[in-house]
Amino acid sequence: MTFTPSRGSTLSVRRTTVDDPLARPLLEELAREYISRYGSAFDLERYPSEEFAPPGGAFVLLLEQGRPVAGGAYRRYDAATAELKRIWTHSAHRRRGLARRVLRVLEREAAERGYSRIHLTTGPRQPEARGLYLAAGYRPLFDLSADPESIGPLPFEKHLETPAS
Repeated sequence: MTFTPSRGSTLSVRRTTVDDPLARPLLEELAREYISRYGSAFDLERYPSEEFAPPGGAFVLLLEQGRPVAGGAYRRYDAATAELKRIWTHSAHRRRGLARRVLRVLEREAAERGYSRIHLTTGPRQPEARGLYLAAGYRPLFDLSADPESIGPLPFEKHLETPAS
């Protein structure tokens, strides 16, 4: 699958694993971001990489000219629900809609694998992520008017459309 972004270059989707060396720069930058905002990158070590592999999960990278610019994953949350994790855009490639593209790829693949719902949490110190999920049609499972720091992880959900046969 390829996308043509407004800059004229072509983006491709690579279905791979969390352990792929090509993913390392994105995940390392994500770890640094977590450490700067929360003092820890614990969430990146919380789940074994197998949870983000088929048949229950997936890990994708968006590549531009062979280099990773964004990525994300999902894992099985329950029989009907996929949980999004590690959605990230490299800092040099932000404000181009890449995270939204990653979301669409993951949503479509989750629906094709039989999931009917997506669940995710994002941190209270990640207003960019909160805005992304709200703009992409995710329903907040928390009081939007509350101080995010008083809530902790901010949960969202989205019901998926059944893929056409």
